Amino acid sequence: MEYRRLGRSGVRVSEVGLGGWLTHGRTISDDTTASIVRRAFDLGVNFFDTADVYNRGEAEISLGKAVKGIRREDLFVATKCFWPMSDGVNDRGLSRKHIVESVNASLKRLQMDYVDLMQFHRYDPDTPMEEMVRAIDDLVRQGKVHYWGVSVWSADQIQDVVRTSREWLCTLPVSNQPPYNMFARDIEADVIPTSEKLGLGQVVFSPLAQGILTGKYKPGQGAPAGSRGADETSNQFMANLMRDEVLSKVEQLAPLAAQVDLTLGQFALAWCLRQPNVSSVIVGATRIEQLEENVGAAGCEVPAEIWTEVDRILAS
Repeated sequence: MEYRRLGRSGVRVSEVGLGGWLTHGRTISDDTTASIVRRAFDLGVNFFDTADVYNRGEAEISLGKAVKGIRREDLFVATKCFWPMSDGVNDRGLSRKHIVESVNASLKRLQMDYVDLMQFHRYDPDTPMEEMVRAIDDLVRQGKVHYWGVSVWSADQIQDVVRTSREWLCTLPVSNQPPYNMFARDIEADVIPTSEKLGLGQVVFSPLAQGILTGKYKPGQGAPAGSRGADETSNQFMANLMRDEVLSKVEQLAPLAAQVDLTLGQFALAWCLRQPNVSSVIVGATRIEQLEENVGAAGCEVPAEIWTEVDRILAS
C-alpha cells in the first residue's frame, strides 16, 4: 500500500480506501463486513469511509463492529452529515444544532471517542457559512473531530468556506469528496485547481463508475445476475452508464490495461490516482477477492502515452 497526504494536512491516508455506501449494514452481513474490513486493514488500508445517512446509521454501526480489536490510532475513519436522518425539521442540513448532534450520534454508532474526518455531505444554502465553520471548529477543539472536509462542493463553495474559516480563525477544511472516474471528470476544470490552491485533497467516490469500469457489463447484453446493475435497489445511478456507447469504450480500454499488467478495474483506479490532488480512491466490496484486486492499484505507475490513448478513446 502507498499513502498520500490528505490535502496540506500532515495526516496520510491509503491510496485505496474502503467505503460502505451500498454495502455496510445493507447488502452484506456484519460478519462479511468485518472480514472485508480486517482484510483491508491487513493489506494496508487505513482509510475507512462511511456516513450517517448510509442505511440510516446502520453502516456506521456495522463499521464500528468491524474495527473492534484494531488499534484506534491505526485507523482513519471518515463520516458525514447533512441529509435528513428523520422527519424532524432540524434533523438535517448544516446548522450548528444538526452538526453537533450528528457528530455525537455518529460517535455513538461507531463506538468511538472521535472521528478522524467529518465531512459536510452537501452544501447547505440555508445555513450561514460562519455558523457551519464555527460549529465544526468547536468540535475539533473538543477533540471529537480531528479533520473536516466537504463532499460534492463546487469550486466557488470551497473558496467561500476556506475564506470564511480564515476570517473567523477556524480550522481549515482538508478534503473534498466528489465523484470522479473516466466518465465523470467535471472536477478537473475548477474543483481540482481550486483545491490545490487552497490545500484540499480529493477523496473520490465511484472511481469505477458504479462497476462499469470493471468490464463486467457488455454492449448489447443485460446486466449479469447478482451484479449491481441487475439490482433495482442499487442501480439507480447507473442508467446513463449502461448505454452501449459507454460500454463499447470500456471494451476498448481493456487492451491498454493488459499492456501494463493490470485488470481493467485496477487500471481505472490508477487513472484516478494519476492526479496528484487525489489523496485516495474509495471503493466498495462485497467479497474479499474484489477488495484484493482493487488494492492492487495502489502504487501503480502507468506510462503517460497510455493515458493519452485513454483520452483518445474517451473522446471518440
